[in-house]
Amino acid sequence: MSFLRDALFLTRMDTWHFLRRKETILWTFVMPVVFFYFIGTIARSNSGPSQDDLAVLTPADAGFLADQVVARLEKLDYRIVRANSREQFQTFGRRLEIPAGFTESVLAGRQMELHFSLTSDDVNADYDRVRVNRAVYTVLADLIAVTRNGGTATTEGFARLAAKPRMLTLDVKTAGKRVVPPSGFDQSIPGTMVMFTLLVMFTAGAVTITLERNQGILRRLASSSMTRGAVTLGKWGSRMSLGLIQIAFAMIAGTVLFHVGWGPHVPILLLVLASYGALAAVLGMLLGNFGRSEGQVIGLGVVGANLLAGLGGCWWPIEIEPLWAQKLALFLPTGLAMDALHKLVNFGDPPAAVLPHLAVLLAMALCGGYLVARSFRFQ
Repeated sequence: MSFLRDALFLTRMDTWHFLRRKETILWTFVMPVVFFYFIGTIARSNSGPSQDDLAVLTPADAGFLADQVVARLEKLDYRIVRANSREQFQTFGRRLEIPAGFTESVLAGRQMELHFSLTSDDVNADYDRVRVNRAVYTVLADLIAVTRNGGTATTEGFARLAAKPRMLTLDVKTAGKRVVPPSGFDQSIPGTMVMFTLLVMFTAGAVTITLERNQGILRRLASSSMTRGAVTLGKWGSRMSLGLIQIAFAMIAGTVLFHVGWGPHVPILLLVLASYGALAAVLGMLLGNFGRSEGQVIGLGVVGANLLAGLGGCWWPIEIEPLWAQKLALFLPTGLAMDALHKLVNFGDPPAAVLPHLAVLLAMALCGGYLVARSFRFQ
């Protein structure tokens, strides 16, 4: 009983000490929300290709062929916004301008140019160009089919052509469940939560151990009636408590401020995050245990946390990376946590899909805890 009592006493006192430090409050409660907003806003502006806003500027005399082009764009998952003025038109990131007299000129055999512009050449730019070109060329192909053999190009003629059975059809079958990587706040909030949990454990969690050793506090604990195991468990418990507080705050802030959902399997999700928090606390203790100075620990902690965050898919969806990068992420604690979060929250997988992630995180935490317990240095 005294073993657990001593461990709980250290856990309670160290946790209270953490929460009184200004830098801990800043990096646990303030900076994550700032990162939620900025990274989520940037990622949302460059999010997936479906249901994109496309501003279309059409003069009054553009004619029915312009309407045919717009109808094709809507079928390609664009959300069309008819700009009422050039000023409104210029505010959109995707813009298509149809010239005056478009239909009349095309029917007269004169070459016309439609002007499509993007404000940023992001990862979806090529896909946007393909979709716009597809819409224009399908209208051109239908125009050739309607006017063949002396036919007249009219709206009714296009409608009759669309109603005819196609001589060539494409049979489409799914090759498996489509995985759409999360974007916006759905990516930034879990990713920032995972990154900052590790960052705080690698900095505040590790530095305090180094400081307490260099200041002789750990030596005084060693000379007390507390056992080595109670001290180690208490130090780990305080860092684990801080990690759980940080994770709970991130989830609440994400839900309340940014309306992020956490899927239908919240209990197993919390278990995965708790396992990740336990591992992060152990890794922070290992860094503090072997670090020699405050500067060394902070430097290694910041570099290590950011490296693991980048390689683990915290900054952007790992699903957009090459296959080798996705496989590498599964060997990292951040990658395991993010993959489990994506499966449960974004991809609709059952809880059984993340049991391997949970087992590996727990095994790593236990192995790391054993190493800390055997090698913990009081001086």
